[in-house]
Amino acid sequence: MVTAGLRERGTAVVAVDLPGHGDDTGPCTDLAGDVARVREVLESVGTPVVLVGHSYGGIVITPAAAHPAVAHTVFVAALCPTEGETATTMATEEAAAANVDHRGRPNPGQYMTIDGDGMASLSAEGAKILFYNDCSDELADWAVSRLRPQPMGNLQDVPDAIGWRGKPSTYAVCTMDNIMHPDLQRILARRTTNAVEWEASHSPFLSQPDTVVDLLAGIAAGID
Repeated sequence: MVTAGLRERGTAVVAVDLPGHGDDTGPCTDLAGDVARVREVLESVGTPVVLVGHSYGGIVITPAAAHPAVAHTVFVAALCPTEGETATTMATEEAAAANVDHRGRPNPGQYMTIDGDGMASLSAEGAKILFYNDCSDELADWAVSRLRPQPMGNLQDVPDAIGWRGKPSTYAVCTMDNIMHPDLQRILARRTTNAVEWEASHSPFLSQPDTVVDLLAGIAAGID
């Protein structure tokens, strides 16, 4: 929905499937392999890029943003690391330092299973509660059908560069997010040069695609 909306606004779009996710039926990779996939796409683009990352994708676009084609980096309810940080340290140390209160929120561990290879999966019920709590049942069912197991080891990997630093960046805080605490998002948003807040779940590209299109098209229009 977002890609179609951006194209209608005259903005060229490439949606990148990370290894083992989306339409990519190959094996999952570590963080370095995910970053390599994004860098491959950036190499093929001849115009300035607005690089967008959602959730774990924020870790992936952080080193990829060092590519000279990237003019602006956007984090949507995403992890936005600085030097030496992993997904795990951000989700624990930053939240603990700010006394982020998780009382009354869903417990992701209740819905998660981890197999012997360290691949984590969520139940359909859990995914709808954690990711798609403001989506229609039809949209949520479609999104759940697209989910793939995620390597837990990637959450311990440290990005090899902080590519968004020194470039314009925007953070979109999703205030109805049930998996990534909005207060943690606000802490990470202070690292970027601009921030917005949306009354949305973890998946605004499904529940509020026009809001996402407006932000990204506006940023793209302002790039020389």
